[in-house]
Amino acid sequence: MNKTIRRAAVFSLLLVLALLVRATWVQAYEAKALANDERNRRKVIAQYAQPLGDIIVAGSPVTGSERTDSGDLAHRRTYTDGALYAAVTGYSSQAYGATQLEGIYSGVLDGTDDRLKNPLDALTRAHQEPGDVLTTIDPAVQKAGFEALGDAKGAAVAIDPETGEILGMVSTPSYDPSSISGTNDGDTWRTLTADEDKPLVNRALRQPLPPGSTFKLVVAAAALEDGLYASVDERTESPDPYRLPGTVTDLENENPSAPCENATIRTALQYSCNNVFGKMAVDLGQDKVRAMAEKFGFNDDEQDVPVRASASVYPKGMNESSTALTGIGQFDVTATPLQMALVSSAIADDGVLASPHMVSKVVSADGDTLRSYEDGEARRIVSSSTAEQLRSAMVTVVEDGTGSNARIPGAEVGGKTGTAQHGENNSKTPYAWFTSYAKSSDTGKQVAVAVVIEDSGAERSEVSGNGLAAPVAQKMMEAALR
Repeated sequence: MNKTIRRAAVFSLLLVLALLVRATWVQAYEAKALANDERNRRKVIAQYAQPLGDIIVAGSPVTGSERTDSGDLAHRRTYTDGALYAAVTGYSSQAYGATQLEGIYSGVLDGTDDRLKNPLDALTRAHQEPGDVLTTIDPAVQKAGFEALGDAKGAAVAIDPETGEILGMVSTPSYDPSSISGTNDGDTWRTLTADEDKPLVNRALRQPLPPGSTFKLVVAAAALEDGLYASVDERTESPDPYRLPGTVTDLENENPSAPCENATIRTALQYSCNNVFGKMAVDLGQDKVRAMAEKFGFNDDEQDVPVRASASVYPKGMNESSTALTGIGQFDVTATPLQMALVSSAIADDGVLASPHMVSKVVSADGDTLRSYEDGEARRIVSSSTAEQLRSAMVTVVEDGTGSNARIPGAEVGGKTGTAQHGENNSKTPYAWFTSYAKSSDTGKQVAVAVVIEDSGAERSEVSGNGLAAPVAQKMMEAALR
């Protein structure tokens, strides 16, 4: 009997020891993980226990907090001009989490970031005052783009070529983040997520589409850098129409009467000659075109501004006929408005591309800098000579070509229009593109802008980069230069 009791006692002791070890492990090693678990209600309660920090535009907050009337969450997020800045801020919702700047800097904005704590706070676990996020957005540029897009489905990005600062980022249709910031906004959430126009998607960063003829700038840059042509005014060897290699299909031009046969790069950009750039891409070969596209940022799946942008794509493993189609921004080439703004930005800044960013600083409640983004990295994409020639050709597009709606009095404006096929056999409404830069003749201030219009409600025959997208770019550039 004693032997049985001893065995039972030893077994019970082992169970107690195991329980103690497990409890110690949970409390000492897993406490932080459990505290941070998204299912931990205490975390959400603590997050909204005090007003959140703010996202700042030009010195003024575009976010806020308000006291709730009921429940255990004391405050909820509010937004000033929510629809205007939704593509910048994202949303912070008690029920659906946080996105974009709200999500990336949630720790700073709710006061839980370790950088906000002093040594005493670390010991006492006191909740610190939240910090703020200062953006590079220019409210005049943002408003100009938002109003110019209006009811259209599309997006636009404006960048300072010298610094890489994002001055405007607009996506329409938009939404008011305040409408989904609480716990009882299920009906609005279901409406937004069911909407086929996807208002919650940031089209400026997360909707890569065929860039159409705006991609011809990349092909032209590759041809000049490679030495295939010495200048934008050298005549090319380009039959019109150009028969796609290995097929019986001719690559024709939108304007049959345009002087596209053996046209120079300048003329080919001016009239958007498909035959010139289709053949140019084949003559260069897909590897050289891809190499240039990747220098501009294509095929980069880690492009953070600091919100991560979807990768713009130049494909691999094509035959020559497909390579020709990539020369006019079709086949499997896709780009975001951010990416096409970067193309114009590098050309505008003498061939150098500054790292794009829309946050300048993250600061504590006392104004101490936690992180600064003012000194973005810059890299040379093309030579100064190539950039100068492409700017000259882009000016011709605006002054005497397909981009006339982008003109700004007292400024040098260069651009490139694009109309990209949409749907099988181009059965759906085409996408209208415009990418451009502008430089003030008085101050020397610069801006680069890219716009895509997915659907404006216009008749198919009225869809063009100059007609739909260029006016949006013109408004944003004009606001930036002012």
